[in-house]
Amino acid sequence: MENLLGLYARLAGFSYRHKQYQTFTICDPKTRRIHKATVADRMLHRAVYRKLYPLFDPTFIADSFSCRVGKGTHKAIDRFQAVAWKISHNHHQTAWVLKCDIRKFFASIDHRILLDILYRQLNDEHLRRLLQTIIHSFHVQPGKGLPLGNLTSQLFANIYMNEFDQFVKHQLRFKHYIRYADDFVFLSKDRCELESLLPVVRSFLDRQLRLELHPLKIELRTFSSGVDFLGWIHFPDHRVLRTTTKRRMLQHLSTDFKEESRQSYLGLLKHGNAKKLQSDIINSLPPVY
Repeated sequence: MENLLGLYARLAGFSYRHKQYQTFTICDPKTRRIHKATVADRMLHRAVYRKLYPLFDPTFIADSFSCRVGKGTHKAIDRFQAVAWKISHNHHQTAWVLKCDIRKFFASIDHRILLDILYRQLNDEHLRRLLQTIIHSFHVQPGKGLPLGNLTSQLFANIYMNEFDQFVKHQLRFKHYIRYADDFVFLSKDRCELESLLPVVRSFLDRQLRLELHPLKIELRTFSSGVDFLGWIHFPDHRVLRTTTKRRMLQHLSTDFKEESRQSYLGLLKHGNAKKLQSDIINSLPPVY
């Protein structure tokens, strides 16, 4: 309570200063640098999130699924499957999928652009200064980057990419588009339509948001050939887990013998066709009595 009152006093007296981050590395499976704020700063992040989320979430499109109440990866892949089925007329026609990814997404978010977007919705000068303090507390290069690990970073990323979502839906008027964080897909019956879309998307991201498409993660393929999206390979009548994910899962279970870990993986596998893998996991540990 003493610490909370101290934080309140610093905020009320306009003397709050964000402290340095503690940095550590994880492999999940890519190597990522996580930046952990102090307890007091995390308390403030939570308070800011609770104020901003109800204000901005109604402005997001329905097909934005990352870090939102009632959304998530499972809802995203179900929506992807449903849209693909609709376009292909229950697999009687060819459905094309353009999949894209932002290169170094969190590290590339421009502070000035983000603040300008936030300021359009927020008139309170004290709140504006507080958001500026939080955003400027971290940078990869001058004026760029959000820390992986902040609760506010997840919300700020959605607010930032909502500019692109709105462009796709209201200016391009492209109906079949789904986004989760910096992964997004466009679905169409017409391959040429998706090919012509790509330079327009690239131009908007660069011009308006200072973001770049990852050149090695742009894929244009038919739904029937299998589309890798959010950890699963999707086909017209089923979806299977990525091979690399399977290997990592089994490797993790070979050293982590907790029942909670096994049940967590079994829960994940319910969302796809993975009966053999489920059986392997069930048999990987002795039964719990």
